[in-house]
Amino acid sequence: MEKIAIISDIHGNVTALEAVLADIRQRKINRIFCLGDLVGKGPNSDLAVDLIRQHCEKVVRGNWDEYIANESEFEAIQWHQALLGPGRIAYLSKLPFSIEFWMSGKYIRLFHASPRSVNERIQPWDDLALRLSLFEPSELCGEQLPADVAGYGDIHGAYLQHPGGKTLFNAGSVGNPLDITQASYTVLEGDYGSRDQASLNLQFVRVPYDIERAVQQAIDSQMPQLEPYIRELRTAEYRGKDA
Repeated sequence: MEKIAIISDIHGNVTALEAVLADIRQRKINRIFCLGDLVGKGPNSDLAVDLIRQHCEKVVRGNWDEYIANESEFEAIQWHQALLGPGRIAYLSKLPFSIEFWMSGKYIRLFHASPRSVNERIQPWDDLALRLSLFEPSELCGEQLPADVAGYGDIHGAYLQHPGGKTLFNAGSVGNPLDITQASYTVLEGDYGSRDQASLNLQFVRVPYDIERAVQQAIDSQMPQLEPYIRELRTAEYRGKDA
């Protein structure tokens, strides 16, 4: 049996990322997959990219990674692009779309938002047909096989469901959680690479971290959109919930 830590949505919050990486080390988990949005929103996109490159075996691109890898007229994007520099931006531009593998006889597909797009936002309360579509491949996926287990990030809220008798989960967010004010990740345990039926375990982990340190880093950086970011860290309430 092997354990894989699945992290997502770091958003430049290195304080939260360091806490999660320490927790993963304490659990003696050596394989880490990242489901995108390394950058944006928080003050340390550059350091987040460096840490993810150092520690993660597989990384997919998120919507913020895609935004920042392209020219933009928006001040917030330009600020993060200047911080990252051309080398890190080139890395983000080459990230793959999905991670796909067999584990304990289940075909598992991991992606940022949906198997069709990094920008398609799907919530746990959305229509059943829409949630079931998360198991179906698109031309962006590696194999044209329906997934038995689908996992994603993007919405910053961890959950587990079994629509249609399959397993659907969201890993939550490391650096910008919008359910509770603790960093989130998941641990998948089973026989990695095996098509033979065996036990498969999914565990959700919440990690407390020094939110006020992360807030001070944001203040010191003079980053754009500072107040909404600080409010999200302290309250876990999405800045666009009343929009």
